Amino acid sequence: MFDSREKIALFIDGPNLYAASRSLGFDVDYRKLLSAFQKRAYVLRAYYYTALVEELDFSSIRPLVDWLDYNGYIVVTKAAKEFTDSLGRRKIKGSMDIELTIDALEQSQAADHLVIFSGDGDFTRLVKALQRKGRKVSVVSTMATQPPMVADELRRQADHFIDLVTLRTEIDRRADARNAAPATEITEDVKVDPRSVAARAR
Repeated sequence: MFDSREKIALFIDGPNLYAASRSLGFDVDYRKLLSAFQKRAYVLRAYYYTALVEELDFSSIRPLVDWLDYNGYIVVTKAAKEFTDSLGRRKIKGSMDIELTIDALEQSQAADHLVIFSGDGDFTRLVKALQRKGRKVSVVSTMATQPPMVADELRRQADHFIDLVTLRTEIDRRADARNAAPATEITEDVKVDPRSVAARAR
């Protein structure tokens, strides 16, 4: 799947990866994640995408974002939009699809292999575009939940599908909490219900 001689770039849809890992019962250690892929190939860039609620005095995801920024990741954020749904419930929306897509297309000029950490079916067209440029694309999500967290069309389009379950022993933060990166605790910033992510993936 990976060639040690190839140059790879990682694109992490933060809320999507958080929902998938929590559905599997673990938290991702981002230090371990980066190291795991550096062992497989030469990592050109590692991007992490998330939306933030700017008006909050303290954002629970801010420690993670700051840690990533100083530890080998390029962090891409934007302000989340808050709205009230038809039932009067406070909702927060912050899609980073466009930002991830643009960065992936730009990095395809230098990277041989692009790894997208998301099960969102909206990325299927991006995968096709990268493949037309002659690039290999892997998708990281999971089929081990009910319903699966990855859209079927995205999984089929990718050159390789990596189930998050197979990475757990390498990237689970509980295995060594002393050296782990801060946990991805998402509260009011970007509320992620695994069922809603799965529904969006279909």
